Amino acid sequence: MPEQEQEQEQEQEQEQGQGQGQGQGQGQAHEQGRLRTPRARRTAWAAQAGAFLAVAFAAAGVCGALQPATGIPPEVVQLTQFGPAVAVTAVALLWPGRIRQRLAGTLPTLPTRGRAGAAAGRRTALLLTPVLIIALCAGGGLLTAGSLPVTDPRAFAHPLALVVAAQLLGACAEEIGWRCYLQPLLRTRFGPVAASALVGVVWGLWHVPVLAQEPAFAAGFLLATTAMSVILGLALEGVRSNRLLLAGGFHTLINLGMLYVTDETAAATAPMLILGAASLAAAVPWIAAARRTAHTAPDEIIVATASGAR
Repeated sequence: MPEQEQEQEQEQEQEQGQGQGQGQGQGQAHEQGRLRTPRARRTAWAAQAGAFLAVAFAAAGVCGALQPATGIPPEVVQLTQFGPAVAVTAVALLWPGRIRQRLAGTLPTLPTRGRAGAAAGRRTALLLTPVLIIALCAGGGLLTAGSLPVTDPRAFAHPLALVVAAQLLGACAEEIGWRCYLQPLLRTRFGPVAASALVGVVWGLWHVPVLAQEPAFAAGFLLATTAMSVILGLALEGVRSNRLLLAGGFHTLINLGMLYVTDETAAATAPMLILGAASLAAAVPWIAAARRTAHTAPDEIIVATASGAR
């Protein structure tokens, strides 16, 4: 009996030792996994942003090269605008588990009770901002050039309704990438103003032909895209539905204003500098309002996007 008891004690000690070893191994593995998580998330974030931008630039180049063969006039729609939409499709195939959270709020949903009034006010202000920007451009053009180069819609071969619809389609094809995908992705790493400004700079650089113009022209254009992106980013920060139509509507109004009311579509430096200054002036109230509400709870879309990022 004593020998059997000794054998049993030895077996128990061995089992306890193995259990402790397994527990330590699991703890070490968990600790290593915990330590690797932030780096893995940073890598995943950079990979997703890099893949999106690479495809957006490449697809825009291909679409631009194909436009002359299609016979579609650029004033109706520029096929390069579909580059970001192609990029969203690409990242959806590469990271299918994250695309729904990345695009949260893109499409219309039922308004949340108690927030419908505030959301409606913000949406109205957002869609009125392009009117303010174009009005400032028109005023600046009158002061500097003494005239306003308004274009009669009948000057184009296609009816106004077709141009508006095509411009909205092209703008939404861009905005599903810039404001509906890239903006929420960057918001997981940066604040609202910084993320919006980064998207605006990339958005401006994405218009590669602009960089071939003289430096002042390119600077005015980059200032305009950055300021407009800040406006859009801050305006959409608390909006949980219809983000695509809101961003696309803003974009369309700017494009139509540049096409019919002002002279920013021409390769002239002064009108582009005026557009940049007007966009910056329009962004100031949005930045001031964002600072006043900086203490509020974070956007549910951003929280959902950031959680478990991979």
